[in-house]
Amino acid sequence: MHRPNDLPGWVYVPAAIGAAFVVLPLAAIAVRVDWPHFWTLITSPSSTAALRLSLKTAAASTVLCVLLGVPMALVLARSRARVVRLLRPLTLLPLVLPPVVGGIALLYAFGRLGLVGRYLDAAGIHIAFTTTAVVLAQTFVSLPFLVIALEGAARTAGIDYEVVAATLGARPSTVWWRVTLPLLTPGLVSGAVLAFARSLGEFGATLTFAGSREGVTRTLPLAIYLQRVTDADAAAAMSLVLVAVAAVVVLGLGARRLAGVW
Repeated sequence: MHRPNDLPGWVYVPAAIGAAFVVLPLAAIAVRVDWPHFWTLITSPSSTAALRLSLKTAAASTVLCVLLGVPMALVLARSRARVVRLLRPLTLLPLVLPPVVGGIALLYAFGRLGLVGRYLDAAGIHIAFTTTAVVLAQTFVSLPFLVIALEGAARTAGIDYEVVAATLGARPSTVWWRVTLPLLTPGLVSGAVLAFARSLGEFGATLTFAGSREGVTRTLPLAIYLQRVTDADAAAAMSLVLVAVAAVVVLGLGARRLAGVW
């Protein structure tokens, strides 16, 4: 007797190949690392500066994603306006847009001669090739991840509890803080973790819009790209650090789910 949810045996073959395809390159990095000098390689001034900048900008972009993404996700999930349905594909476009194209778009928008940047430049506000540009580039590519996760949570939760709270006399702001936000917390946390992980690994848009200035815009992915030619051992060591940080973030979320915290 087979259980109704048993899978055919042949399904496990391509599944195993797919898992190996993901795990093998990561294992190859660990094999390539110069372990006797690993600590020296990752604690060099350039490596620590790049890692510190990556963590700082990824955290800032995640906060920005939350501030902008929560309202966007709720509007997409609850609004029935035709213009919202038409704009939804545009808001999610960075998911499939090449990062370099995203960087060029940001440059044409916020660069010194950009659509908005020219006015900011006249006011003495310079964005391109600064740390702010790194945060904006990371936010541009990461925002859709949070929006999708939160939009799905909002559609799943529905509006029944909110309607009941409003019927009992709760004001819209009270409904938001006491009912809507707690219901959306799992999706919000999942989306924020995905946004942080995506920001941490952002490369193309950052390089195009912010450049690679050590201590200012050179995040860890950019430092790895530069080191791969001049110092392959340092590039492999820093790559492993980036993989480890991303794994801690993602696996931390998975552990909380498995523990039934939510």
